[in-house]
Amino acid sequence: MPTRILPAVGDADAVRAVTNLLGRLPDAEPVAPVVDSTQLVDTLARLAAESVDELPEVVVVHERIGPVPALELIREIALRFPAVGVILVTSDPGPGLFQAAMDHGARGLVALPLDYEELASRVHAVAQWSVGVRRHLGSGTGGGVLTGAGGTVVTVSGAKGGVGTSLTAIQLALAAQASGRPTALVDMDLQTGDIASYLDVQFRRSVADLATITDISPRVLADAVFRHDTGLALLLAPGEGERGEDVTDRAARQIVGALRSRYEVVVIDCGAQLGGAGAAAVEMADTALLVTTPDVVAVRGAKRVVRMWDRLQIRKAEETTVVVNRHTRGTEIQPPLIQRITGTLVAGTTVPANFKELQGAVDAGRVHELDSRSTVKQALWALAGELGLVKAGGAERKGGRFRGDRGAAGFRRRKDGGG
Repeated sequence: MPTRILPAVGDADAVRAVTNLLGRLPDAEPVAPVVDSTQLVDTLARLAAESVDELPEVVVVHERIGPVPALELIREIALRFPAVGVILVTSDPGPGLFQAAMDHGARGLVALPLDYEELASRVHAVAQWSVGVRRHLGSGTGGGVLTGAGGTVVTVSGAKGGVGTSLTAIQLALAAQASGRPTALVDMDLQTGDIASYLDVQFRRSVADLATITDISPRVLADAVFRHDTGLALLLAPGEGERGEDVTDRAARQIVGALRSRYEVVVIDCGAQLGGAGAAAVEMADTALLVTTPDVVAVRGAKRVVRMWDRLQIRKAEETTVVVNRHTRGTEIQPPLIQRITGTLVAGTTVPANFKELQGAVDAGRVHELDSRSTVKQALWALAGELGLVKAGGAERKGGRFRGDRGAAGFRRRKDGGG
């Protein structure tokens, strides 16, 4: 059986050198190269969604790949696609980098300029390792760890403060958990996060406690997570806001990757302020939501956020979904207009303006006990169905009610801008 090799090389000259040499290897089947980290992860996720067997046995990562640094990219691949062996191609094959590459999950390192014999030997060894891992994964050992692409990651960001970002994140997570999908809810609003207050939680450990850990094992992750009465796994923002600075973009990638490997759904509240950790989470997300209200200031804020994400190469506008909160039919700004202004997708489900339903639960810090008859809760749980976060057949569950589960269809890309 030929060894499928996927090169990830950003430099045009290096692409030609790598692909030419890979094409000469015996029993090798190089596939079309990818030019950046985003394209690589998207390609692997698409293949893994079909089957683990569709994934290439070997991925060759060039040291100058971007925008995610090569070592961080290798760690993400190791966490999300454990059946894929990664080889790092570098001009600095010293012991320090070798150790760092192994720590991040690489299976081998090859020096530049490339040597045919060295590359052939390393590809052969890594391919054999990959085949062995797949044989093991297929034996039913399980262990509660997701394989392949891992769980679904959804980030919820705000166009500005006060638009309902945290409430949206909480209810989406509750809907997914209630439908029978193991779900983690992460408060990545590191300095002003309020999820603990909304859910009446007293906690000792937070996301900051994972920031300095280079290898987040299942046991370490379990120690940091708070298990809520609803079944949600909570990873909360630090009680001391200044500790939020400890959570770098690198730490965020490791944390999100570890959560993705343990839970079917990971919902991340990124707040309204963009930091390195939040940016990393948005970039890694399968679905990035941006919550706005239908008023001029908030919609301008949404447009500003979308443009900033695009400039920083975090997320393209067409890959972002806007959720309209506090919607009324009488307001002048309607979803089609918001879609045209922001250039994003707009969720088909809008959340009605009815704070009176929420006030008691919010003031008591018990939003998880919000009445199932609440139109706001029904809308947010319907949104969870639209986004595909609920398990099929999970429309009626304790603690909430869906108004039609549209998870199988996913959210609609409305080309005509219709509401």
